[in-house]
Amino acid sequence: MPTNKPPTSRLDQVVADAIRNRQTRESGYREQALKIYPWICGRCAREFTRENLQQLTVHHRDHNHDNNPTNGSNWELLCLYCHDNEHSRELDAEAARQAGVVGSGKAEVSRATAQPFANLKDLLRKNER
Repeated sequence: MPTNKPPTSRLDQVVADAIRNRQTRESGYREQALKIYPWICGRCAREFTRENLQQLTVHHRDHNHDNNPTNGSNWELLCLYCHDNEHSRELDAEAARQAGVVGSGKAEVSRATAQPFANLKDLLRKNER
């Protein structure tokens, strides 16, 4: 039984698939964030181009990957390094809370007591003689 549809060429199929795939990708939060925000890391201010855009990630500010408002209010663009650092800091803080190290929300800071250059002046005088 013949149909009235003209036969589609291979090129038409490839183009249609490409358009469909792009629309699917653009519905994801990463593509939405890349359209909303400039391609700059929110921490170190490194700028990105199409050639290195894969190194720019979307960070969820509240760490909830299911919270994806279309206005982008829960997202920030971070480079791979700053994104890893952000998650490391969060893990370190959580470990400190569990260990009871952090009491009032601020970690105890120990000061360095070593004085590696304490006798430098004497050593320099000794070398002058």
